Amino acid sequence: MPHSCMGLIAFTLIVAGQGDPNRQALFDELRPVTLANCSFKRFGSQNDGGYVMCENLVEVETAYSYGIGGNDDWGCEVSQTYGVPVHQYDCFAPPALTCVGGRFVPHDECVGPKIETVEGRVFDTIGNQIARNGDRGRRMLIKIDVEGAEWESLMATPDKVLERIDQLPMEFHGVDDVRMLAVVKKLKRTFHLVHLHFNNHSCDPKLQPFPAWAYQVLFVNKRVGVVGTPKPGAAPAHEFDAPDNPNSPDCQVAPGP
Repeated sequence: MPHSCMGLIAFTLIVAGQGDPNRQALFDELRPVTLANCSFKRFGSQNDGGYVMCENLVEVETAYSYGIGGNDDWGCEVSQTYGVPVHQYDCFAPPALTCVGGRFVPHDECVGPKIETVEGRVFDTIGNQIARNGDRGRRMLIKIDVEGAEWESLMATPDKVLERIDQLPMEFHGVDDVRMLAVVKKLKRTFHLVHLHFNNHSCDPKLQPFPAWAYQVLFVNKRVGVVGTPKPGAAPAHEFDAPDNPNSPDCQVAPGP
């Protein structure tokens, strides 16, 4: 989990507090559905920094990687596999990476709910960044791991921008704030939630029904993902999971799709 954007402190305080009645509702909203037409594959790092996606449901022209922290194996593999540029955003650890056989477009900037400069660091919205890169009408992949800033950033993103995203692999941070439930419900208007994996860097038995306060999810746009029974022999998403920290005990609920 790269410490790549604002929001970590605020959401850590939320997690450290007492359980919120919205926690069970959020957990229930995060139950994955099964897709009939998804072939899962892990993209990126073997452990922390790897994300499960539907490798066959990608017809994109560009990709975005929010939160780099010195490593973007996900972005490199996406660029190599699909032949698209990957726009990298991080104002805490400005991207300075190379990708043999792929193309990185680095931006010394973070994502947030509005345009602002905080302690010399520039923040802007997902919609503004996409428009500034000339990608407003293009289909895209977006990966987000920004240590808590994802909630307000996604809430500020118009549905017409979300509609252009084929797949949204990302990591959520936090379990108790009422805004979190609202963000997940908003995303599910456009996307199917098809995978959930808990980050064992953040295991905490006091967070029931959540086993951890950080968790990776995969959202697949409803225009490309078809809910239904997978083909016989198709590997479920959890078979591509790995503990984020291979040296610590894992903490998962019963595997979903």
